Amino acid sequence: MKDVKNIFSDVKFVPSTNHEDQRGFFSEIYNEYDFKKINIEDNFLQDNLSYSDKKNTLRGMHFQLKPYSQSKLIKVIKGSIFDVFIDLRLESEYFEKFGYYNLNENDGWIYIPKGFAHGFLTTSDHTIVMYKVDSYYNNKKESGIIWNDQFFNIPWPTTDSELIISEKDSSLPSWSSIKEQNIEDI
Repeated sequence: MKDVKNIFSDVKFVPSTNHEDQRGFFSEIYNEYDFKKINIEDNFLQDNLSYSDKKNTLRGMHFQLKPYSQSKLIKVIKGSIFDVFIDLRLESEYFEKFGYYNLNENDGWIYIPKGFAHGFLTTSDHTIVMYKVDSYYNNKKESGIIWNDQFFNIPWPTTDSELIISEKDSSLPSWSSIKEQNIEDI
């Protein structure tokens, strides 16, 4: 793993181990007991899988409003991503700060607690990302921040002309317009 910016003690990298032999490898990718040993106590209720055909596909910056806010466990199954998280917790000393990890299929999990916006950019073709969440998705409580919000100035490793993004994600509001509303529900 390389190129990491993580100032948050509660955003955690959790390594995984591959047991290799002449056939390939075996990996226990999730064991609740192992996560509880490092104080990740969430009850993960839903598993999601994302496939992106091309490099420079951006998904984010998403979050769910209370009571559907979600903690996430993110793992790259195939390919690589630039994974970004923004602290939107009003009570946090790191409110409005962001961090990132470059992750690939040989890395472990990233744990992101409730109260963060999350997104990623694929840095290789044919990328598969798995993530577990501890609250069910609710389309009436989904929200997000535009990926290139100048307040955060995230150093995405791509150019606008290379970017592949959905119409929905490219139409997300700025952080300043979200802050004007009641952000107590984040």
